[in-house]
Amino acid sequence: KKKCIPCEGGIPALSEAEAVSHLSGLRGWTLTTDGKGIRLEFLMKDFMAAIQFINRIAKLAEKEDHHPNIHLTGYRKIVIVLSTHAIGGLSENDFILAAKINRLPKKLK
Repeated sequence: KKKCIPCEGGIPALSEAEAVSHLSGLRGWTLTTDGKGIRLEFLMKDFMAAIQFINRIAKLAEKEDHHPNIHLTGYRKIVIVLSTHAIGGLSENDFILAAKINRLPKKLK
């Protein structure tokens, strides 16, 4: 229910302990190896299902004004990485958007 708030820096990134605590409520998301982001992988039904899901994420990201890195590989595998670039790590915005991405309809394998 929360909305992302603009972040232009000047605040500290979440600690690893805070990030792990936030992750406990997010199905499928993991901390990146450097601890500065969270990531999720999906294997979609086919190429068009992957593109449709990417478009849903893009619309949501624009609405929230918080933009993930989205990678499409192998024609149907999607990797999403969230991080707040302005602070060089994780903020509450990343977890808000992750929760909303989890609720988007998707056609999985």
